[in-house]
Amino acid sequence: MIILFDLDGTLIDSTDAIVSTFHYSFDAHQHKHPTDEAITSLIGYPLDIMYERLGIDKDKIWDFVATYKEEYRKIATQKTELLACAKEAIAMAKGIATLGIVTTKTGSYSQILMEHFALMEYFEVLIGREHVQNPKPHAEPILKALEALKSDDKDIWMIGDTKLDLLCAKNANVKSIGVLSGYGEKVTLDKYTDIVVNDALEAVEFLQKRISKIKITFSNSTKTN
Repeated sequence: MIILFDLDGTLIDSTDAIVSTFHYSFDAHQHKHPTDEAITSLIGYPLDIMYERLGIDKDKIWDFVATYKEEYRKIATQKTELLACAKEAIAMAKGIATLGIVTTKTGSYSQILMEHFALMEYFEVLIGREHVQNPKPHAEPILKALEALKSDDKDIWMIGDTKLDLLCAKNANVKSIGVLSGYGEKVTLDKYTDIVVNDALEAVEFLQKRISKIKITFSNSTKTN
């Protein structure tokens, strides 16, 4: 089995870091600030899309993105927390699957964060925004992760908190589980996956039970034959 995790809202809570850095960039460029709610509603999208939807002119977007990245690099580890059951979920997942991270965050910053939490060693691959031309919901991030893993395993799952994660999974022809620990609402996630649970730990527990059922079914079938 292969399990691919999203980061923001799935394993980590970086809302404070993201929102404060957005406000920093609007200050730096002397631009009218959006509301916190407007910013958080877009978390999961690439930065350039977030800035565009927050009203920044296209010819200025990458200036804002550069300012954001410079500040975020400084404060990310200070203002980011692991979600409550994330560490347990990752440890349990490692016992049943090969693990990867697929995120629209900058990959280098994501790796720093996971190393900060002493969790990077659990993962075989990390695909961030700079590793793909087409971010979620395009299939490319997941396909890139699977290519890096060089595995012929067909039992592949994406765990994420927004429709972007679930659509990415669908487009890559892999299975998905939505979690309610982040930025997506159940009514939305239900539209894009058959499985929605509270958090990453419940998602991994679901997969663990699924494996156990398959083993029991196989064992009973062998005895019958």
